Amino acid sequence: MNRLLDRLSYKFRRICIPNLMLYLVIAMAGVYIVELFVPNVSLISYMIFDRELIFAGQWWRVITWILIPPSSSIIFIIFSLYFYYLIGLGLEHSWGSFKFNLYYLVGIIATIIGGFITGTTDNTFLNYSLFFAFAILYPDFQVMLFFIIPIKIKWLALVDLLFFIISLIFSPMYIRVAIIASMLNFILFFYEDFGKFIKNQIYYFKHRNKYKNNKY
Repeated sequence: MNRLLDRLSYKFRRICIPNLMLYLVIAMAGVYIVELFVPNVSLISYMIFDRELIFAGQWWRVITWILIPPSSSIIFIIFSLYFYYLIGLGLEHSWGSFKFNLYYLVGIIATIIGGFITGTTDNTFLNYSLFFAFAILYPDFQVMLFFIIPIKIKWLALVDLLFFIISLIFSPMYIRVAIIASMLNFILFFYEDFGKFIKNQIYYFKHRNKYKNNKY
């Protein structure tokens, strides 16, 4: 799969949107500003994915859910949007614009399919899939938890993974489907890397005694 993705990236590298996450973050910020300063216009209510309303003719809801901001708190929204931009920038820098666009697009399509199955969906778990990809590529990247506590991104990813598992067990069906759908891009892009990691760990545990004996 990695070879296929690399070939596609080389062949179609011009068919992409550079700085995609920057545009997404600006759009989310714009939606938040409208909601904040024009309270009589509930813009988000016209953007939510709703299968019945889509079939009734409000077709734009198929895609506008992507741009709904993650929170109503101004402090949290600033932090979240900056973090989204940071993650998108890191992924695009590591993969290139086309591969990052493709990763995000696969997540969108899978989430939309899940939304049509259950009737609704949102961008929460789609954005988590970006976070997990970033944690795999930059596991030792350090962030300031609560703006105070320094912590490596890999530990936050493990906590979020636990949250995913709990949500899969106890959440309503539409959330379970949203989690599975939004993680298909992550599985597609990283399953080979996980396979190599597991093989390396098995090899290490099989031969660790030999390594210890060689030290003496």
